[in-house]
Amino acid sequence: MAVWNSTDAMEPVFILRGFPGLEHVHSWLSIPFCLAYLVAFIGNVTILSVVWVESSLHQPMYYFLVILALTDLGMSLSTLPTMLTVLWLDAREIQAHACYTQLFFIHTFTFLESSVLLSMAFDRYVAICRPLHYSTILTNSVICKIGLTCLLRSMGVVLPTPLLLRRYHYCHINTLSHAFCLHQDVLKLSCSDARVNNVYGLCIVIVTLGVDSVFILLSYVLILNTVLGIASREERLKALNTCVSHICVVLIFFVPVIGVSMVHRFGKNLSPIVHVLMADIYLLLPPMLNPVVYSIRTKQIRQGILQKFGRGRSL
Repeated sequence: MAVWNSTDAMEPVFILRGFPGLEHVHSWLSIPFCLAYLVAFIGNVTILSVVWVESSLHQPMYYFLVILALTDLGMSLSTLPTMLTVLWLDAREIQAHACYTQLFFIHTFTFLESSVLLSMAFDRYVAICRPLHYSTILTNSVICKIGLTCLLRSMGVVLPTPLLLRRYHYCHINTLSHAFCLHQDVLKLSCSDARVNNVYGLCIVIVTLGVDSVFILLSYVLILNTVLGIASREERLKALNTCVSHICVVLIFFVPVIGVSMVHRFGKNLSPIVHVLMADIYLLLPPMLNPVVYSIRTKQIRQGILQKFGRGRSL
């Protein structure tokens, strides 16, 4: 269905897409996506409930894990409504205001995830490099301020994008590339001068994902420098083992980000399905795998889960 905007008074309607050429099997494709959302929801809610119930987990590291779980839930819920309605009901139309709202939340939670991963890297840095000051530096008040700063920063940098998109005219066929709204995807449909949004979008990616990744890398350089100075091999391994879960979730987040960027930049001749699949992986993989990684790799979380389900014995 071709829908386009030709007047200022008429709000544009965008058309969402699932998997191009595979519309006849959308109902079957919905099964793995439903499972992914279910795993993400159950996993992150389990992490939240375990940390809430177990007083032994009321520590800075696990408070940051709670913030990460809440972020992952928000990211999943941001794409869930339109993803499933497209795959299940083939309901592909979305009003502009709903589209702008969705892209605001998707990008906010994406940048928030990056900020939280940076905060968790700082937590590991303080725990390993300044262990005697750990409890005095990362107090509950400081953690709350860090969490609030991450949220306000993410919302603040994303907020101008939907406001700018509302000012543009959409005079072409408004068919998006995905089953959800993304800033660049909506922007390319505009027939107005969109240079401001293009430049602004690039800048916020640099100052959020770019800067965060550099500081995360710097944190681990300092951590590695400290660990190599520890005389005991056993203590070195013990210190590094506390970072394994965080390193895994950093890779789970940033590798798909790099993959999406590479496909967008160099994959012009690739099938549209590849672009759709990469975007889906980029948004669905972290919420699904993060709780799995922490449940498997973190002994305290694993014990808390076993105790919650009535099998509380030390591993």
